[in-house]
Amino acid sequence: MIKIAVFASGGGSNLQALIDAQDAGLFKGKIALIFSNVPESGAMERGENERIESVAIASKEYPGSREAYDAEVLRLCESKKIDLICLAGYMRILTPVLIKPFLYKMMNVHPGLLPKFGGEGMYGHHVHEAVIKAKEKESGATVHFVTEGVDAGPIILQGNVKVQLNDTPETLAERVLKVEHQIYPEAVRLFCEGKIKVVDNRVRILN
Repeated sequence: MIKIAVFASGGGSNLQALIDAQDAGLFKGKIALIFSNVPESGAMERGENERIESVAIASKEYPGSREAYDAEVLRLCESKKIDLICLAGYMRILTPVLIKPFLYKMMNVHPGLLPKFGGEGMYGHHVHEAVIKAKEKESGATVHFVTEGVDAGPIILQGNVKVQLNDTPETLAERVLKVEHQIYPEAVRLFCEGKIKVVDNRVRILN
């Protein structure tokens, strides 16, 4: 059984989508840990409600460096024998301390069609604002592996939505979020079934 940790800083709607998919038997894995850098986050509340072990380490009060913080998080994941980390609105740039041990074993969901509209500062409403400003005809969501470059890891799955003429960042975000909730559990399913292979920094989905 693949043991999964979900990292979230906010309300955790993608976390809930993964919990629902697990409960529906859509993937052969178990969410064994919910982690947050914000103790009062909605993600912690969801975890407690679902009776999933939930741990928070307040990053804003952490005395050490980002590397020291990630080293503590790594120790936590190793102690729980985590096989896959899913970032679900985790609002921290990770360091190699955590990325390297979980290379191709850590996923993120991004509210845009990477490689467009990615990189530092491109998250949440910033992405949707940029898409509308660029007069794009399509947007969507991307699930990708986490590497040391922000939003630069191999793409696992993408889902598309049409950008409508009267869209605001809020209306576009609402439709993109629905896509995120569909493709993230599917990416986890593929991982749990051993159907994802990375070759030359590109993902191959095995039959």
